[in-house]
Amino acid sequence: MWKKRLAVLAVAAGAAVALSIPALSTAAKGKPAATGAKGDGRETCYGCHEEVKALKEGSKHARLACDSCHDKLKEHLANYETKPGTNLDPAKCGSCHKNEYSSFFTVNYDAQPRKEKGIPTGRSPMQDKLLAGHGFTFEHNEPRGHAFMVVDQFIVDRFQGGRFQYKKGAWGMDATGKAWDILTDTGKKLPETAMAGNPTCIQCKTSDHILKWKFMGDKDPKATWDRSSDIVAVAKDTQNPVGCIHCHDPHGTQPRVVRDGLIQAIEKDPTANIFAKNGKTDLKVISFRDGFRKIGVMEKTDSRLMCAQCHVEYNCNAGSQWSDGQKVGYDDQRTNHFPLKNAKDLLAHYKKLDFYDFKHAITGARLVKLQHPEAETYAGSVHDRAGVGCADCHMPRMKGKDGKMFKSHGVIRPAHHVKEACLGCHPKSTVEQKSYQIEGTRNYIRGKMRKAEYWLGQLIDTYAAAKRMGIGEDVLAKAREKHEEAHVLWEYWTAENSDGFHNPELARDSLTSSIAASKAGVKLLNDAMEPKK
Repeated sequence: MWKKRLAVLAVAAGAAVALSIPALSTAAKGKPAATGAKGDGRETCYGCHEEVKALKEGSKHARLACDSCHDKLKEHLANYETKPGTNLDPAKCGSCHKNEYSSFFTVNYDAQPRKEKGIPTGRSPMQDKLLAGHGFTFEHNEPRGHAFMVVDQFIVDRFQGGRFQYKKGAWGMDATGKAWDILTDTGKKLPETAMAGNPTCIQCKTSDHILKWKFMGDKDPKATWDRSSDIVAVAKDTQNPVGCIHCHDPHGTQPRVVRDGLIQAIEKDPTANIFAKNGKTDLKVISFRDGFRKIGVMEKTDSRLMCAQCHVEYNCNAGSQWSDGQKVGYDDQRTNHFPLKNAKDLLAHYKKLDFYDFKHAITGARLVKLQHPEAETYAGSVHDRAGVGCADCHMPRMKGKDGKMFKSHGVIRPAHHVKEACLGCHPKSTVEQKSYQIEGTRNYIRGKMRKAEYWLGQLIDTYAAAKRMGIGEDVLAKAREKHEEAHVLWEYWTAENSDGFHNPELARDSLTSSIAASKAGVKLLNDAMEPKK
């Protein structure tokens, strides 16, 4: 039966491929298309996987046989329900792309480990008070490089009680490679930790589960993991940080995205999302295994889209509904959701979605816990309007040890590498000038962040005083609404990692709006507490 099916599909493959995503070949114009070696067995695979043929043939990877990355192919052909093995280790790509691979795992010592945001010198000194009731108050660190994405997620004190620790203690902090070569599971819950963590969050930290996770993380007998899976089990099955295949199609090298929440958000609004140009988004969505998986392939590289798979505000947590307070569990797709909205529009979006994360421990305000919204912050900024992408500043071209030029995959911090990041577009400036301008912009926004924090703290304190005085629920409810508004407009910028530099105009607008909302709440409460004459 299976052999008959193969024969039928093989006959139809040519016609099917002619109709499927013809514009995706990356073969250079004017040059003959690359083809694979005759007799390597690929035509048998193409009999069922015509979408792979459309991606592969004529591309830079066309000459690679299927068994370059897949094993157990004979077993798969004998019984299609026996899945072939797929090598997802980034080292596989690194065997050819040595400079890119090496730069990815080169430690950037400018990015310090375990740099807590909620301390006097951190990005959010009043975090414990303003996020009271949330697990992020136990440990909320600034990010390091991509090579540490998995390790840093697992060792943080808010993740599963702090049970995962470095095998070598502090001497393991700069180790890169497989997560479970670096970490150990103590099995013990440490004091002053939280039991947070969920499978959805892990999907942008690693590419290891790309074949084990159904689109949007829904339950399916064919999926190993879903949104409700045991997080410790998912963690134990995670070895590698986000890999090459998150942004580059392994069959044909086309630029792509694989993060399901991003693909869903763009499919819902292909003409007016933050990446659309002239009413169109350069993203061709391809479905595999009857919708079990989807990828989005681009005709032109757009690092804004590729980076937005992770550097974006998204919800991955369980929470509650604004409308009635009912719990929202991991069975609900709202626990894998990309709004693609900036600070000014997020609160309205989540109210329409009917979702919030947690209630503040003192005021009871319904708060949204924000993630890392770099992509939507950058959208519409002066650099975005000029056509600058994320990679232009964070992934400059470099010369490798072999003398060849390549695009660095170490993802630099432009403030520490001004020459590489800025002077290519600003050749008349000096490093000192650009550094001065960058820090001036960030200093200004940091000042607004501190003032927004102060006034949120004042609102919380004034609320507590009003409640002790027995002020009526009608006034307290209005004050909570001001808290909910001010919180989103402030916390967005502690989660966003540029201190406002990605879009200083938006940062000033939203932070001053946060200050105004907090002041309005304080006045409302103080007026209610004024002795009546």
